[in-house]
Amino acid sequence: MAEAKEEKHTGALYEATEDFARSRDGSDPLRHFRERFIFPETESGEEPVYFTGNSLGLQPKKAREYVDQELEDWAKLAVEAHLHAKHPWLPYHEFLTEQMANVVGAKASETVVMNSLTVNLHLMMVSFYRPTKERFRIMIEGKAFPSDQYAVKSQLAFHGFEPESGLIEVLPRHGETYLRTEDIVEAIGKHADSLALVMFGGVNYFTGQSFDLKAISEEGHKAGAVVGFDLAHAAGNVPLKLHESGADFAVWCSYKYLNSGPGGVAGVFVHERHARAFDLPRFAGWWGHDKASRFQMGPEFEPIEGAEGWQISNPPILQMAALRASLEIFEEAGMEALAHKSKDLTGYLEFLIEGIGDNRISIITPRDPADRGCQLSIRVRNADRSLFEKLTSQDVFADWREPDVIRVAPVPLYNSFSDVFRFSEKLRSALSQS
Repeated sequence: MAEAKEEKHTGALYEATEDFARSRDGSDPLRHFRERFIFPETESGEEPVYFTGNSLGLQPKKAREYVDQELEDWAKLAVEAHLHAKHPWLPYHEFLTEQMANVVGAKASETVVMNSLTVNLHLMMVSFYRPTKERFRIMIEGKAFPSDQYAVKSQLAFHGFEPESGLIEVLPRHGETYLRTEDIVEAIGKHADSLALVMFGGVNYFTGQSFDLKAISEEGHKAGAVVGFDLAHAAGNVPLKLHESGADFAVWCSYKYLNSGPGGVAGVFVHERHARAFDLPRFAGWWGHDKASRFQMGPEFEPIEGAEGWQISNPPILQMAALRASLEIFEEAGMEALAHKSKDLTGYLEFLIEGIGDNRISIITPRDPADRGCQLSIRVRNADRSLFEKLTSQDVFADWREPDVIRVAPVPLYNSFSDVFRFSEKLRSALSQS
């Protein structure tokens, strides 16, 4: 058996052997969750290495049953299913609230499942981005997800400000691939007099860096700005303590790590200190109206206390049924246990990649497990996409991000140490063919 080597950041002892990977799988207390997901078919008939949960999570086997139940109730009951379905449609979003709140570290009253990610981001900025002539600028991380850039630039333009002067992007130091928390804090302090909103991703989609939400929130508030987060790549991936972070708001999608299916319904957090901030401007709709009087159909909008008051329309039941199937698994597994496995699984992946010893590839994700989730971003020298294409031909599901990065994400709910070992062998093979 190969000599065991310690990964210096996780402190774990790893071996670059298939036997070691199988042994770790055998002792993994979360291993049985893998059987509750459906892996895609391949032409070879071999089970794939599916490392793209950061783009689209696998389908929970229960999702079909749960969606079929709603289709059956629709067929049998039609409109009466709002009240008499097995899971009545009228309060359906409430079936998801507590479990979703547990995933993101929030109170149930601070959490609501609704709409899609960028729609929710715009709705939050309607309420929380209130620029003045002196204080109007928005700060984001450099190379934020493009949709976030489009959203904040369009909000700046909507309020009459030039995006070129209104947007501040914080970049890594020269020669580094990710941001230092002290540099983010310094940038906030430097622009304190003009900042209206600090809005970072929880995990950067490109590098896989996880940000210190509490440090950013504290410094943003000290500067007099509102603080929000896009948790698209963080929710279900890293332990989040949204309530404790003090952030004003956060938004996230559910089709990545939360496995709700393509275009799945998204989520919103609004800190409880804003629960009764009815004077905040918001785009109102009837589903955010006080539940006790909603069906009296009065002309005046009376918002529900808490995050629910930002709802606009009645929820998409079929999408929520699929999400319910996944959130039940998260509730059973627990984010703490998932995070523990994730650090170990990703540490093993890092150990194996570095053990290949090929200078054509390098990892641009932070080494410290506290500063990342399960995603590792592999930079390919000379932006050689053929390496990615060779991996794809070997039944590896990863993704290529321009100009030169392969993103891989071993998800602790359904990926294994054997998956990680198989990936490393396929990567070694692909490099040998280049």
